[in-house]
This record gives sequence, structure tokens and C-alpha cells, in this order.
Amino acid sequence: MVELRPPLVTNSCTFHPGQPVFHDAYKGWSCCNKKTTDFTQFLNTPGCTRSFHSNEKPPEAEKPVVDKSKADEVIVVRPPVQESLPRPPSTTPLTTLKPDIAPSVKQQLHTLKKTDSSSDQSGGDGTPAIGTSCKNGGCKASYEGVQSIDEQCLHHPGVAVFHEGMKFWSCCVKRTSDFNAFLEQAGCSSGKHVWFKKESKTGVKCRYDWHQTGSNVVVSVFAKKYDPFKSYVKLNPVKLVIHAYFPESEGSFDLDMELMGVVDVDQSSVSMLGTKIEVKLKKAEVGAWKNLHIPKTSVEASSTDVKEENNSASLESRVDAVDLSDL
Repeated sequence: MVELRPPLVTNSCTFHPGQPVFHDAYKGWSCCNKKTTDFTQFLNTPGCTRSFHSNEKPPEAEKPVVDKSKADEVIVVRPPVQESLPRPPSTTPLTTLKPDIAPSVKQQLHTLKKTDSSSDQSGGDGTPAIGTSCKNGGCKASYEGVQSIDEQCLHHPGVAVFHEGMKFWSCCVKRTSDFNAFLEQAGCSSGKHVWFKKESKTGVKCRYDWHQTGSNVVVSVFAKKYDPFKSYVKLNPVKLVIHAYFPESEGSFDLDMELMGVVDVDQSSVSMLGTKIEVKLKKAEVGAWKNLHIPKTSVEASSTDVKEENNSASLESRVDAVDLSDL
């Protein structure tokens, strides 16, 4: 007798062949990307595979065997150690960076030149113009021609002092409380007239600061009324030189330092702005600097040690060179 069975319907079973996954409040199946935070919606998620029905439970996935003997083992993960770049010598030739000059700096320089030209009283041949006053303190003479050059100049070589209502010159003891009487005081020293203002090339004090990111260091020198065409920034991989010239006082600010880290000269830049000179240094390797520059005391000490080593080596070579065979 032949047993009759109902025909199997292909693709009648829709199911998930994977395992349920519960992670970070999400519910889903390992076989598809359908995830939800609602448990009811998870249960009603339609299967992702079609096949025949089966009355046998699918085999469970094997769980990994846990080695309890290594339960207390601490796994330390460290980033790969990279060797630092070699540090070039500080005597490497300096490169002058091409500055990006802001229009406000050019306007300041134009105003300064216009003021200087309006106050210039010199003649075209280098002689003072008629009516130019003597620049010595207390002298009231004016230039009237060539004969004025050889005239005797009575003046005060000291400086004017105003203290507790009294007016006097530091070179003599003639004190008065009347300002007009102070102006009329005759000079205490004689000499030659000075028709042009003496140049006083003095150092100018400027404040500077710096900040850094992972890949750049920015140095800012805060200055106004400087000449961007006579100022410059020079750089090598480990040294920074900044020179700012101030035409109004005919002085300059100079900054010369050996940098703490190594920089990429080609990718560094300088901007000359109305209130500061900003130098952007590109670090040769990403990282944080402990300081902007190496203290000069440390640099001098290291150079002194090198000199002492060279001197000792030279002394040893001299001792070795002495021939004691004839003694």
C-alpha cells in the first residue's frame, strides 16, 4: 500500500537563520540589519530568508570557550612609538620669509612719511633751511646762513627737569618756579650749533606671545607704526629671528631664539598686520611643545661644554705630539 503525503510548498517558511542580538538597547538579528529599540516590534520583524518548514530546532551557535585562567590579565594597548626627527644644527642658513602685508600697515607707513616730510627743514644740498632752530637745549639761535655754522652756541647739555613745582636743567642748579624764567635761562655750556635732529637708534620694547595646536605654533609680536619693508622674519628648522624697525623713533625690536621643536620652513608663513607681526610655524612632527624656545642659559652651557671638550682634545693632541725620546 502506498502512503500519500501532501506536496511540500516551496518558499512557504519565512524566518531568520541568524541569532537574536541585544546590544546598546537595540534588538535585532545577526543575519540582517533590521534593528529596533521596541521589543514588540523586534518580535514582529519579518524574516529575511525563505525556505521549507522544519519540525527540528536549528542547532545553536557554539559559544566561545572562555579561559578563566586569564581573567585577571590586563591588556595594555599603546600607540606605536615613532622615532623623533633628527634635530638640525642651529647654524643652518636662515631663510627670509616673504610677508603678507596688510593694507592698514601700508597706510600707517604712508602717514609717518608724510609727517616726516612736513617736519623736515633741511635744504636740497644737505644744509639746513633758513630759520631752522638749533636743536641744543636752551639755545634760541636760528640758522641765518653759512655764517651761523661757526657761531658759538650757549646751551644746556643736560635735560629739563620738572619736580615739585620747580623747573631746572640737570646740568646746572638754577631753579625757578616760573616757566618763562626757566625758558629764558642762558646756557651753561658753549659749543657748536646742532641744526639737525640727532639720530637715536635705540631698542624698542615690544610684547610677544605664542600659542600652539597639534600641528602649528603661532608667534605674535604686538607692534604699531613699524616699517614692514625694513622689518623681516628669518627662519631655519630650529631658529627664529624677528626684526621690527620703527621709523618714528629710528629704533628696532629684535627677537632671536632657538625653538624647542623642529619646524618646516617651506610651510611656515608671516603676516604683518596693523597691530602685530604674526608668524605661523608649521611643526615638522605633530605633538605638543613644552615651551616656545630653549633658554639661552642652556644653549650657552652646552656650547661651553663643547668648547671644553675641544680644548681638552687639543691639549691631549699636544701632549701626544711631544717627543720624549731625546730626554
